[in-house]
Amino acid sequence: MKTTIAIQNLKCGGCAHTITSNLSEIKNITNVNVSIEMSTVSFDYNSKTDVSLVETKLKSLGYPTKTNDNNIVLKAKSMFSCAAGKISK
Repeated sequence: MKTTIAIQNLKCGGCAHTITSNLSEIKNITNVNVSIEMSTVSFDYNSKTDVSLVETKLKSLGYPTKTNDNNIVLKAKSMFSCAAGKISK
C-alpha cells in the first residue's frame, strides 16, 4: 500500500535527505519520496503499524505531521536534522 503524509518544518534538500535515509531504515517501508514543494512524504508500507512508526520517526526528527502540534523543540530538532542531512549528502 502507498500513503502520503503532510509534514511540518520541511525546508530543503538537507531535510529531505535526512527523512529519506531515516525512513528507509524502517522495516516494511520502501519507495520513500519527499516533496519539498508540497511538504509531504510518500512511501509504501505493509500495515497501519508501519505508518505509525513512520509518524513517530518523523516527529523524533523534528518533522511532525500537519495534524500534530509543532513546538519550538520540534523546530529545533528539524534544524539539526536539516544540517545533518546537508553534511551527509
